[in-house]
Amino acid sequence: MNLNVNDKHLNSLIKKVVVEKLGATVTIIKFIGGGSNGKVYCVETNDKRKFAVKAFRIKGAMQKESKQMIMLSKHTKTKMPEVLFLYEDNETALMGMTFIEGKNVLNPLFVFKRREKKNKFANDVIDTMLEWHSVTAEKFGDMANPIYDNWRDFYITEKQKPFLEGLSKLADSGKFSKKTLAFLKEATEIYNNLPDESEKPVLIHGDLNIMNIMADPKSLKFTGIIDPSGSIYTDREYDLFQLRNMWGDAFGLYDTYKRKCNLSEYADFRVAYYGAMNEASCRLSGGLIMPLWEILWNNKLNKEMKKLKAKINL
Repeated sequence: MNLNVNDKHLNSLIKKVVVEKLGATVTIIKFIGGGSNGKVYCVETNDKRKFAVKAFRIKGAMQKESKQMIMLSKHTKTKMPEVLFLYEDNETALMGMTFIEGKNVLNPLFVFKRREKKNKFANDVIDTMLEWHSVTAEKFGDMANPIYDNWRDFYITEKQKPFLEGLSKLADSGKFSKKTLAFLKEATEIYNNLPDESEKPVLIHGDLNIMNIMADPKSLKFTGIIDPSGSIYTDREYDLFQLRNMWGDAFGLYDTYKRKCNLSEYADFRVAYYGAMNEASCRLSGGLIMPLWEILWNNKLNKEMKKLKAKINL
């Protein structure tokens, strides 16, 4: 179910909820960003408090994200938002959080920083990711109750099959490209026939793209991470496609992870496959659809497919 994220409605509701939850009067509400899961506002009050309020697009997402944020915060020294309040009615879900200073690195101005600053930034981000990847479970799956004995069973059952079935229905109704669907099915056949090289289940952030990584706009100093989504126990390579999302490659995030950790023989293909499938699945979730990111991921996957076919003589 999609929720109401109309700005006029949210401005009025945020003022009301802040009085009820925090006993303060809102003096400033400023929209500061948004993505597939919701919109985020910076809020200031008459008693000089400054915090963030997130309005969620999809019913049920707020409860999941708040639990994920609490869990991830326990296992890192990096700053993450602390939950101040939760509010939900029939058409809106709001979460108040402490404010993380800095700007998200999606801003193209960050791309032009000096290489040494990018390298330091990438190292700090990956060190945080590795803190989470050091938290393991016996089985793969949901953060609270993982039930799958192996990664391949989890991914095919929970992600791959639902994605392809949903996209097939959209293609039949003319709402998704049949050519793209055929391409994803070809990649899926290759993926499913590769050896399972997964390791012990690890805790992941689930949405660690540059939109959710905060840094000082002048120095590129890493200041924190926001907006977990899909924090589960998975094969660690599933967490890596977000490092290449948008223009993450400009900061060398994926390459930095590869320098710090040995990956499987076919990791580059798998990461590109996860990214392309995830981007296409946004058409099924009720979140924002970003055609440009779909094109970029399909191009990356196509490149990795060609390399893999040449390597294994397909």
